[in-house]
Amino acid sequence: MLELNNVEVLYSDVILAVKGVSLKASQGACVTLLGANGAGKSTTLKSISNILTTEDGRVTQGSITFEGARIEGGDPADIVRRGIVHVLEGRRVLRHLTVEQNLLIGGHMEKSGQAVRRRLDEIYTRIARLAELRKRTTGYLSGGEQQMVVIGRAMMSRPKLIMIDEPSLGLAPLMVEEVFNVLRSLKNEGVTLLIVEQNTRVALGLADYGYVMESGRIVLEGAASDLMSNEDVREFYLGLNLEGERKSYRDIKHYRRRKRWLG
Repeated sequence: MLELNNVEVLYSDVILAVKGVSLKASQGACVTLLGANGAGKSTTLKSISNILTTEDGRVTQGSITFEGARIEGGDPADIVRRGIVHVLEGRRVLRHLTVEQNLLIGGHMEKSGQAVRRRLDEIYTRIARLAELRKRTTGYLSGGEQQMVVIGRAMMSRPKLIMIDEPSLGLAPLMVEEVFNVLRSLKNEGVTLLIVEQNTRVALGLADYGYVMESGRIVLEGAASDLMSNEDVREFYLGLNLEGERKSYRDIKHYRRRKRWLG
């Protein structure tokens, strides 16, 4: 469904943020993009939705293909119409509006008000918590509830592919579980997911396939189950050694320096 081939992204004609990234997402699959802050994960998603232009960025090399059509450098609105929805990091809700008003904005591509109302009822059925909160002002909700709102708003446009950036950021463990249960239900319904996430354990628990980014490059990829058991991934991103014991930050940094020295 989605394929990036040797994509490079440049900001302000100076900063090379993504360096030859290639990745794929098959129909109905969940793919996760892992890595530390500044690795280029969010920029990779922005290159697909092409909101790079708002940050003086652009794809300077490579191709991005969605359902057989080239989309790099395309109009962001047209990319949404093709079925790609990008849920940005930070729960970008309209805080002064109610939950229902936020959701209705996501249905702007429906052909009639009646179609929007039917879609809204479908979202309330799928995410019961939103039905309970429909009249609440969104700015007064918890972080987890706001994350539910932005996911629901993305679902309103009947997407084929949802890209979601850091869905667990700042959430309590129980709310993380609830958010990922919603994402799991979307996957079960055939929606393709591309998730950027620093909570590696949760992301790999949902994903079929994963890519690890570092300094703008893909440094490791594989089936989610293989990455979960990979020693490098466990030590760098899960903070565990082979015996399942959590390593200290100092131990991990020493391991990084040793790996770099060995080349």
